[in-house]
Amino acid sequence: MIELVSLVAACTTCGTPPPPSTPEVRPPRIEAAIAVDGELDEPVWSEAALLDRFTQFSPVDGRPAEERTEVRVWYSPTAIHFGIRAYAAPGTVRAHLGDRDRGIIPDDYIEIQLGTFNDGRQAFVFGANPLGVQADGTLIEGQASAGANRPAREQADLSPDFLWDSKGRQTDFGYQLEIRIPFESLRYQRVDPQDWSLQVIRKTASRGREDTWAPARRSASSFLAQHGRMLGLSGLRRGLVLELNPVVTSTVSGARPDETAPWEYAGGDPELGGNVKWGISTDVNLTGTVNPDFSQIEADASQISPDPRRAVLFQEKRPFFLDGIEYFSTPFSLIYTRRIVAPVFATKVAGRAGATNFGVLSAIDDGDFTPSGRNARFNLARVQRDVGRTSRIGFAYTDRVEAGNANRVGLLDGRFLFGGIYRLSAAAAMSVDRHEGEQRTAPAWSLELERSGRTFGLRASARGIDPDFHARSGFLERENLAQLNLSPSITLYGHRGALLERFFGGITADWLWAYDDLFDGKSYLERKFSFRTSWALRGGWTLGATLLVERFAYDPRLYDDYAVAVPTATGVDTIPYNDRDLPGLPNLDLSINIDTPEIAGFELSGFMIYGRDDNFFEWSSTRIWFGRLNLAYRPTDKLRFDGSLAVISYRRPSDGSIAGDTFIPRLKTEYQLSRSIFFRLVGEYSAVRRDDLRDDGRTDAPILIRDPEDGIYKRELALGFRRNLFRVDGLFSYQPSPGTVFFAGYGSSLSEDRAFAFSRLARQNDGFFAKLSYLFRL
Repeated sequence: MIELVSLVAACTTCGTPPPPSTPEVRPPRIEAAIAVDGELDEPVWSEAALLDRFTQFSPVDGRPAEERTEVRVWYSPTAIHFGIRAYAAPGTVRAHLGDRDRGIIPDDYIEIQLGTFNDGRQAFVFGANPLGVQADGTLIEGQASAGANRPAREQADLSPDFLWDSKGRQTDFGYQLEIRIPFESLRYQRVDPQDWSLQVIRKTASRGREDTWAPARRSASSFLAQHGRMLGLSGLRRGLVLELNPVVTSTVSGARPDETAPWEYAGGDPELGGNVKWGISTDVNLTGTVNPDFSQIEADASQISPDPRRAVLFQEKRPFFLDGIEYFSTPFSLIYTRRIVAPVFATKVAGRAGATNFGVLSAIDDGDFTPSGRNARFNLARVQRDVGRTSRIGFAYTDRVEAGNANRVGLLDGRFLFGGIYRLSAAAAMSVDRHEGEQRTAPAWSLELERSGRTFGLRASARGIDPDFHARSGFLERENLAQLNLSPSITLYGHRGALLERFFGGITADWLWAYDDLFDGKSYLERKFSFRTSWALRGGWTLGATLLVERFAYDPRLYDDYAVAVPTATGVDTIPYNDRDLPGLPNLDLSINIDTPEIAGFELSGFMIYGRDDNFFEWSSTRIWFGRLNLAYRPTDKLRFDGSLAVISYRRPSDGSIAGDTFIPRLKTEYQLSRSIFFRLVGEYSAVRRDDLRDDGRTDAPILIRDPEDGIYKRELALGFRRNLFRVDGLFSYQPSPGTVFFAGYGSSLSEDRAFAFSRLARQNDGFFAKLSYLFRL
């Protein structure tokens, strides 16, 4: 209570501070070539420009940084160089050898954001931990907001990989990093000289701190727009950018045709493919692929959704599609490249012309993976044009054509920033879908206004998706909806050294209708109120709690094929669900979440929801446990264990019986022999149990489900089941640089009758794969 009083007292005058000044630096151009060894002992470093006077951004912005950071920068005709000295108390620096990108997230690290077009809307991101382990990607303004009512600044998409050099070492004063980024790995302006935007971010894991070179406000509507500036870059030589990336793969798959047949293997013949990239100019790249390898080096982690009406999203992992993926981001996720399952050929061009970003992708998908058995053709295009200093308008077009069926979608959208803390986003889309001889045209739209003030934040939004709107090249989590949302919030900040550093509280009111119901004046399907709090504590701890008060109305569209078998004096009466007047379901849930810093090698995060919720499988109230827990353990700088448990369990309040539950424990073990060599072993168990469906809390009669083939209600379609699957994947990886790799792996799926017995596991299928590729850069 004392801490909270102190926090409130500290914030009685904490309105939005004036905009910070934009720092500028003019790095010297020096004709020199040096070894990237992390030493910073060459004479050229004494001539480099110095960046210092960092300020804190998180958890509280605007304060002087607690630890000193010095960054020196210079450039040669072919590359830009950064040398970093990060000062820290003895024993507080955290660094591990890890895989590229997300492997450095638990560590201390330096992140460099280069806005090579100096437009405040996009940047290349290069990060490295104290051992030089790399993370890289791109950042596009608009994919997240940096306001105080958001949990953090805009985060980079770490999917793309670039060729650059980094070397780091821990020292008696903290750690030291040396970074070289060649211009041939970047896209930039065609003018000479030119200015770039620049931000340098230092994360201190032990303190839960982020410091920035260019002072940044959490209340601003854009983090990118608050970059500093590098002035007068001239004589940049990118040279010819031509990359050839031949790939050889071999896969052997095993299975048993039936329970009595012997195990059989197929495949093993090497397959040739490859990618090519041509830097048409300093700001445009053309890429193509033939018979590409899209093998996954790690299987998708299984996910649980408490709402079966919502589709589950799996992220893109395939190298060809990841290159330049930032140019294809759209509202409604109208471009989702995993819809292209197994392309035999694909090409794309992406880049920037003046004030316009653009990306165009075409692909032919193998007919072996389409419903018709014939090849599908995809064309995806995205264009965005800068408006003024901070705003942007965009257009997108997609089409998918297969065996006489065609889906075409057009989108017009805009994002407008004003007043420093306000953002207005609007989007309107139209789909023309021809399927099995029937053509329908339908809209989708959205409108959102956000105020990201330092203390008071507000977001109001409305969106609608017509039931006939289809995006067969995109991903719609849920269709046929109209939704209104209002979310005010407040953020308070503690004084320096306080236990409670930042407090966030917010209320969300959400109403959802079936699309036509809203315009026909009918009642909502869902009404949700959530009361959220988040507590950022000293040392990097974050705690949160949310109270959910909801009401779901019965939706007859979901239960057209449901009936109950009600016993009568003369037999059984089959009564369709929709012939009855079924009530709505009131929900009351409490959610708790936690994120901890690393303590003795351990790091914990997760959430859990408990309360009265809806059981969609029976349309009844239920007691629900739903959540996910992640525990990481890093006993050494080379060995790490990442474990998780996802769970959902439904208990009927009428008698306490289990209507269904799912448990998915997953353990990933990695040993990083060096920065380029690691071994990985992943084990995931999925135990799913569902009870026989019944009309719980009403007639308690058995539920019947209509067979789509003969139209007859059948009990067997509503009977319970148990499914216990165990998946093991092992991998050896040698990846000295992006594009040059050798993978060798094995994966096996097994099943058993009794969950977690592990005594009678039966192998269902398995496979071996190997991949060899080499990147030639000319």
